[in-house]
Amino acid sequence: MADIGFDGKVAIITGAGGGLGRHHALELASRGARLVINDLGGSLSGEGGDVGPAQSVVREILDLGGEAVADGNSVATAEGGKAIVQTAVDAFGTVDILVNNAGILRDKSFHNLDQAMIESVIQVHLLGAFNVTQPAFQIMREKGYGRIVSTSSNSGILGNFGQANYGAAKMGLVGLTRVLAIEGRKNNIKANAIAPVALTRMTEEMFGAAGDALDPALVSPLVAYLSSEACEPTGEIFSAAGGIISRFFIGLTPGYYNPNLTAEDVAEHLSIIRDETGYIVPEDSSGEISKIVKTVMGDAD
Repeated sequence: MADIGFDGKVAIITGAGGGLGRHHALELASRGARLVINDLGGSLSGEGGDVGPAQSVVREILDLGGEAVADGNSVATAEGGKAIVQTAVDAFGTVDILVNNAGILRDKSFHNLDQAMIESVIQVHLLGAFNVTQPAFQIMREKGYGRIVSTSSNSGILGNFGQANYGAAKMGLVGLTRVLAIEGRKNNIKANAIAPVALTRMTEEMFGAAGDALDPALVSPLVAYLSSEACEPTGEIFSAAGGIISRFFIGLTPGYYNPNLTAEDVAEHLSIIRDETGYIVPEDSSGEISKIVKTVMGDAD
């Protein structure tokens, strides 16, 4: 297989002043990409701001012979998202790749969450992806090429205690990714999501001794592939942890059918409803509709 490279390609990586984003940036830069390093430079909870972290990563890339510019705009507003994309256009003329990586944490058990904790996390993770992706997507549509990688989490896909706000935002990114993949298909825009497990400042207290094996640099090869022309899948979710790459997918069981369904039927046939034997993985909502139509029309296999 030919080497994966990004000569001439322009990438925006949000939240790239440290952690996973920094590693993604260094990986893409080492393969020839020109980078916009976006980072508000705030605390883990999203407070404050300092363009220093973004500039530090830019210096690293420049010292390695690459091309990069820093951007300190916030993803949390539509104006900030447009400004981030404009930074790429002003510096390099276009956008080919967008990695939605910016995020904050405000963890608290559900019954203790206040409105500010809920809204701020959704604003950065989910609405932040909307804010940056929409202007970038328009450029990608016009040029007939684009790659979008959004950072989801197993906390959204599987759930995690104390992260209702974070989990909801991260699963929302899966829905966004699926729609972008469908709408971008005719314009050669591929959108995928990653669910990384890595040792960063957000997770350093979680893993203990196992953290040493969860080098965030081991997530970046997946991001590089999904950002490349070589990328084949779109609309999919990949787990990346310590050198392990796996696929998460949404399956649909064959289920139970009764045109005169009652609540008692559901209770009685729950084991059949939940039986995973013979499940399908629909590409989009029409895949489930097709299954339903075949079943109710008596055409099921």
